[in-house]
Amino acid sequence: MEDPRETIRINARVEITTDALGTIVENARLLEGRMTEKPQHRMDTADMVGEMISRFLYENDFDSYVQNLDNYPR
Repeated sequence: MEDPRETIRINARVEITTDALGTIVENARLLEGRMTEKPQHRMDTADMVGEMISRFLYENDFDSYVQNLDNYPR
């Protein structure tokens, strides 16, 4: 993900549906099968989930979301 702003990487627990995780795993397997030039390469599903969540937060303007106090858990 290319973000022109300064960013940091954090570890956080997030809840996603088992369907979403299953889809990510299946798609990772499909993508891995296309990487014929590096057959020994294994995709890390956890890294892929993190990258997808980061991209989603960037594309959906997480910075603006966190500025609204109504979005915080009570």
